[in-house]
Amino acid sequence: MAVPKKRSTKTKRNMRRSQIKLSSRASVICANCGKSILPHRACPSCGYYKGRQVIDMVKKAEKKAAGAKVKAKANNR
Repeated sequence: MAVPKKRSTKTKRNMRRSQIKLSSRASVICANCGKSILPHRACPSCGYYKGRQVIDMVKKAEKKAAGAKVKAKANNR
């Protein structure tokens, strides 16, 4: 196994580590509503992908409201 002959200084260590960092996530603008979204995914606010609607947001909102209603009813008992 290789063993270093000299100890690395703090400066050299920190210069090496300066390249290890998080990069920002790529995002694109939704063509329908103009919000920033992740690429190759349907827009979570309007439900459009590549110019066509793939998620019915009205049904999704109704389903979420119904689920919340059932949850609230169960908590009141």
